[in-house]
Amino acid sequence: MAKPSRVAGPFAGNVLELILVSLPDLRRSDRRVAEHVLADPRAALGASIAETARAAHVSEPTVMRFCAALGFEGYQDFKLRLAQSVALGMPATQSVLERADSPRTLTDKVFDYTMNSLDHARRQIDHAAIGEAIEMLVAARRIEFFGFGASWIVAADAQQKFPLFGVPCVVHLDDHQQFIAASMMRAGDVAVAISNTGQTTGLIEIAHAAREAGAKVIALSGSGTAPLARLCDLVLLVETLENTNVYTPTISRLAALTVIDVLAVGVAMRRGPEHQRRIARMKQRLSTMRSTPLQTPDERA
Repeated sequence: MAKPSRVAGPFAGNVLELILVSLPDLRRSDRRVAEHVLADPRAALGASIAETARAAHVSEPTVMRFCAALGFEGYQDFKLRLAQSVALGMPATQSVLERADSPRTLTDKVFDYTMNSLDHARRQIDHAAIGEAIEMLVAARRIEFFGFGASWIVAADAQQKFPLFGVPCVVHLDDHQQFIAASMMRAGDVAVAISNTGQTTGLIEIAHAAREAGAKVIALSGSGTAPLARLCDLVLLVETLENTNVYTPTISRLAALTVIDVLAVGVAMRRGPEHQRRIARMKQRLSTMRSTPLQTPDERA
């Protein structure tokens, strides 16, 4: 992401993220205001310009200059956008896990980090690519989902949703079975290869096998330049602020699951009224199965 020293026009992104990437370009006194806001964004929300200036050990004109440097119309405009950003969650550096964190702090940090990263991923999404992927999936004769580790969980979730749309969908757990399935695909089939890094050797081989067999391949990845992306017909870039220093991939998995939901809803909306009625009947019967003992067709009659 570029490091803006000034925002041209209305700023729609996360102000806290903007402050972070702008720090190196700010004057020393302006940087004091930036560091004060980053240290406790919620406290900055309730402070007047005079209180902010005193806390940052700068003058009030410096606070105004700081706001102008980031592209805001004034201090109140800055605080309004700051409030919106705080609602989305703290940026990555505000969510570093500490051994001494209380359960409440830990919970807040994980939720803040997740919301902020998902918002970041949403703003990076290529909507034209989403539309193209939906059209490819609507036209598919068969869909195979591929992934390893946390990405396999996303593949399994997708396989659970897409059979609702009348298309045969498969996901395999074993890596050898995944390769065999990819090799047996044909023209008219679509393979969805899921990998946050886009560098998993086994998945790259699977994508290559599917393309050689004549299938279209969609990559759902956090990197648009990785080997997997270069091999596929279409790339859905899901860029997140993943942090695996303490815990296993979390944000990238949640973002990928959200994109799968977007694709599933998009495909569902492209089906005709009769398909919608069939799904409604299925859900009604499924609801009955959950609440009453299963009856045979004769008993229901």
